[in-house]
Amino acid sequence: MIYELRVYHAVPGRLPDLLKRFDTITLKIWQRHGIEQAGFWTTLVGESNQTLYYFLKWDSLADREKRWNAFQADPEWHSARAETEKNGPIVAKVTNSFLTPTNFSSVK
Repeated sequence: MIYELRVYHAVPGRLPDLLKRFDTITLKIWQRHGIEQAGFWTTLVGESNQTLYYFLKWDSLADREKRWNAFQADPEWHSARAETEKNGPIVAKVTNSFLTPTNFSSVK
């Protein structure tokens, strides 16, 4: 199992729109593509309150490539993303890392 940490830096003031899109649109499309999330977080105390962190679980990098590419090509996703960004971009920057648990990690 590998985990992908994705960090979305929202355009100032647009984090509520980003959270709504995940809650009402993105997760449903992911489910159809077999994409499994391992948690979402926002910052309670820290550097920025306009940042969303989340983990995705993958069996392998090949599994990730197959499922993520299918999601990225999904016409419903393209349409929904365009609709949620009709008043301008929601996300300013995205970073991601692929992580593998250590043998002593409580998460495997």
